[in-house]
Order: sequence, then structure tokens, then C-alpha cells
Amino acid sequence: MTRKLTYIDALYAARRVADRAVETGIMLNRPPCRPIYHHMGAVLADATLQAGLSYEKIIRPRIHYILERFPHASTTGSVIQIMQDEGTSKFLQWTHNEKISRFENVVSFISNARIENTDELLMSLREETFCSGLQKIHGIGPKTIDYMACLVGMDCVAVDRHVQNFAELAGLENNGYAYLRDVFNFAADLLDISRRDFDSLIWHYQAAQYKKQLELEFYK
Repeated sequence: MTRKLTYIDALYAARRVADRAVETGIMLNRPPCRPIYHHMGAVLADATLQAGLSYEKIIRPRIHYILERFPHASTTGSVIQIMQDEGTSKFLQWTHNEKISRFENVVSFISNARIENTDELLMSLREETFCSGLQKIHGIGPKTIDYMACLVGMDCVAVDRHVQNFAELAGLENNGYAYLRDVFNFAADLLDISRRDFDSLIWHYQAAQYKKQLELEFYK
């Protein structure tokens, strides 16, 4: 019978992650941290597009475009008006129906919840009922919820493949989402660094390692 993981297990694992972070030297180099947006259009586009895509090559340019082309899309109502006037595809600079539909469903859900700005979104993302409802949208899971929360300033870690891979480096065997989220949150606390910043450090470190691996494969 598998033993149920406890709070003590998570703290022990967090120490291993924190030690590994120190050993790799990622605490020495502080890349730019993930920005906090006060722009609903940028937040919702970033959160709904990012899954499975290169952030630097595909997502970041589109978010910059939204911020520059639609600076007024800072409220849910403004985003809806732009979608009606110019089309969702033009707003996102995207043509694939699945992500367009996901974005529209998220905007509709948030509008129905009477959330107009990022401050209200931040408060709602602390509510279990709201998060559960949002996850009923196809393609929206706990990682998207936590990532969206990071974008509006909540101090938390969003467990993506980079976090999962770093957990393996630290010798962790359990890769359950909630467990790893707690472990990396605790690890940030042990290192006396904000959880958002620790998330960013892990992301940049793992992305750099992946790039090096690709370069080595290319020159073999």
C-alpha cells in the first residue's frame, strides 16, 4: 500500500530542491523576473496561449504586440469590444481555432464573473469556486490557473515541464502537480526568495540547459 505523502515529506523534498538550486548556481544569476501585468488582454492571452509553445519565439512577441497595439485592453470589457470590432484572431495574432476558442471561453467566463481588471482577477484566483469553474473550460488546468495568478502578482509557482525536470534533478520521485507546487513553494521560502522569482530562476535555468542539449545534439 502506498504511503500518503505528508507535510513533512514535502518539507524534506523542498530542502533537496533548495540544496540543488544552490549547487547549480542558479541563485547567483538573477534573470529578469516574470512581469506583473495590469492589462487583462495581455494576461489572458499569455495564460491561454503559452501551453506547449516556445515562449521566447511565439508567445512573447504576441504579448508585446497586444501591449503596444491595444494599450486600452486593460479591462475585460475593452477586450470583448476589440474581439467584436477586430476579431479574436487579429488580437491574438493567431489562427488556430483551438486556442482562439479557449481564449474566448476564458474571456466569457471572466466577464460572467463580473471581473473587469487584474486586481479583481487576483482576488478571484484566491477563491476555490472560481478556480474550479475556470478549469471546466477545455485546456485550462491547475498549471494555467497558477500561471495566470503569477502574471497578476500572486506569489506562487506554476508547475511546468521545467519545474518537473528540475524536480528530477533533485531526486524527487513524486511528480504530482499539487505536491510539486507545495515543494517548490516551500523551497523558495527556505531560500528566502519570492516564489515568483524562484519560478523564474528555475524556468531560465532549465530553458538554458535544454538549449545547450540541443546544440550538443546538433554538433554530434
